[in-house]
Amino acid sequence: MDVIARLENVSYLYPNSSKPVLENISLNIAQGEFLGIVGPTGAGKTTLCLTLNGIIPQFYGGRFFGYVTVGGLDTIKQTVSTLAQYVGVVFEDSETQLLSTSVENEIAFALENLLVEPDEIITRIPQVLAAVRLEGTEKKHPQELSGGQKQRLAIAAALALQPKLLILDEPTSQLDPIGSQEVFATVKELNQELGVTIVMVSHAAEEMAEFSDRIALLSEGKLLFTGSPHQIYSEIELLQAQNLRPPEVAQTFYYINQKGITVPQIPITLDKGLSTLKRIQNNVAIAPSLTPPKAYARNREKLVLSTENLTYIYENGTKALNQVSLDIYQGEYVLIAGQNGAGKSTLVKHFLNLLSPSQGIVKICQRNIKTFSVSELSCFIGYVGQNPDNQIFNMTVEKEVSFALENLNYSAERIDEEVRKNLETMGLLKYRHVHPLSLPKGDRARILIAAILAMEPDIIIFDEPTTGQDYHGSLSILEMSRQLHKMGKTVIIITHHLYLMPDYAQRAIIMGKGTILLDAPIREVYYEIDLLKSTYLTPPQTVFLGKSLSQSSGQNYRVLTPIELANCF
Repeated sequence: MDVIARLENVSYLYPNSSKPVLENISLNIAQGEFLGIVGPTGAGKTTLCLTLNGIIPQFYGGRFFGYVTVGGLDTIKQTVSTLAQYVGVVFEDSETQLLSTSVENEIAFALENLLVEPDEIITRIPQVLAAVRLEGTEKKHPQELSGGQKQRLAIAAALALQPKLLILDEPTSQLDPIGSQEVFATVKELNQELGVTIVMVSHAAEEMAEFSDRIALLSEGKLLFTGSPHQIYSEIELLQAQNLRPPEVAQTFYYINQKGITVPQIPITLDKGLSTLKRIQNNVAIAPSLTPPKAYARNREKLVLSTENLTYIYENGTKALNQVSLDIYQGEYVLIAGQNGAGKSTLVKHFLNLLSPSQGIVKICQRNIKTFSVSELSCFIGYVGQNPDNQIFNMTVEKEVSFALENLNYSAERIDEEVRKNLETMGLLKYRHVHPLSLPKGDRARILIAAILAMEPDIIIFDEPTTGQDYHGSLSILEMSRQLHKMGKTVIIITHHLYLMPDYAQRAIIMGKGTILLDAPIREVYYEIDLLKSTYLTPPQTVFLGKSLSQSSGQNYRVLTPIELANCF
């Protein structure tokens, strides 16, 4: 098979760095293949991608060794604008790539800059829109599109240049599960029907297992392994050592193997997992019933947050919330989930008194939120956003944690006591005099939590905290949330990464089109598969395995995790 891109002994160091971010990498990418790139945060995945279009080293500088060729062109000797005609790039955040006032203008923009003839531009626009299934959106503003549609528009704009190679760097990390599936399906279709070579970086293990032809595993700038998705994702211990998450199906059958039940070939996709499960059932006795963890019972002693018939209509007429009523009690751990645009963020803004209801009321500890001052409210609710850098603004870790306390006129002695106590709780005391932005992202999130804890709030809200995180980073944040819950805090977490939550959340609230569709214990909610699908959510693969096990055995196996399912045998 023809090779479209070749890396030979590539090493790279960013300016003023003594440590290579890529180290002696050699890799051939075949014409027409779908190559997945996986690895923990900091492995060098994005840097590797940027060597393929010449941005590294041409834009960043630094020290570059080895050779990279794309379509026979040396990426150092050719200009980035020339290489852009051979290599298209789509990044994680489509918002940063969409610049124009209409879909058709967005696609035309790069073509015009490359002096493509107007008639040719007019011809290409409908072609690429059809390729990504966005026909009929030509006149729409990009901001009118859903998250999945925006990312597909970014792909269309890259495709319009007719690249031989399309690079996608975490294109689905900010999308709900159905939006993510849309993008993967679109990319695979481009790969199979148009012959576009795909290089995709992603932490989405289930999708990568299903769609990739080959996987490259990077770690600390080194290429550890290349092979088929099955070769990579069936090596559970290798992935765990690299802090990577295998597909849940693969995890499940790994644990079944650990119980002494031989699974000759660990499946990595749901279809293969379901068929393997049926074969095992025919040969191995299963437990007559599963005793799930103790059923979740809500403690209704103290109502800390409530809404009554909450409705909110934006200025453009969009009804973001419609008659939302809910009660959250002290000490609960609540998951709020729903598709992009379901109303989750609008609801949280009301919890923080950032929006005034069009109708209805929000109460904190049964008191109208409108009667709270900003400083009072901060002592009841803490908020951890998706990006901690948007909330950090002081020059030292210590100043960040003490800032609000100083504004509340706490005594110097109490401030020092609170800063020390909460930095110690978060494992940050040794960094108290360090600049916050010099620390890793996980530690920056801890700084924010320490600052919030110093205010002693009853409620802490995490808003999409795992977006853009690798598996290790996601678990680190969730472990922080567990720690806060054990301290008696009420934890509310908003995410569409449902596979992460069974070990943490007790109760799940599913939103869709501005309303609450379901509010129940998480073990019940995850088995409402059709309802979840209606709001563009997908439960973990283990739920589908558990449902199959229940149907074929006549028992009720409402398992949520790979270990729970393995314990059925």
